[in-house]
Amino acid sequence: MPEMDVALVSRWICLVAESHGRAVGNLNYLFVDDEEILVANRQYVGHDYYTDIITFDYSRAGRIAGDILISLDTVASNAEKFGVAFFRELLRVIIHGVLHLVGINDKGPGEREIMEAAEDEALSLWDQLTAERDEF
Repeated sequence: MPEMDVALVSRWICLVAESHGRAVGNLNYLFVDDEEILVANRQYVGHDYYTDIITFDYSRAGRIAGDILISLDTVASNAEKFGVAFFRELLRVIIHGVLHLVGINDKGPGEREIMEAAEDEALSLWDQLTAERDEF
């Protein structure tokens, strides 16, 4: 598991979910390498390629729940590719899974832009939370 303030990340996830009218139930994050996510992609999604995240949705009645697999290898390579810090890219991927669980998709026409705007909004909230924390 990557080093992080789990309580703060959990609070952030809850706030993002609440901003989309959802409560948070049981979320399981599994941090894996590229080979493990490739196996999961093949077995459960029918894709034969690497991804940074796979989200399994078990949400019900306004409460999000799911298993979220994140490839730390792909997060690292994407961070390098996009010129961002590893932890910032990890946060983006963590919240990407939550945004899928609240109903935001990214595969259809125009959906990618909606997802990216929601990610940016969530990351701005993260910045606010960490700035408030650092004030004390």
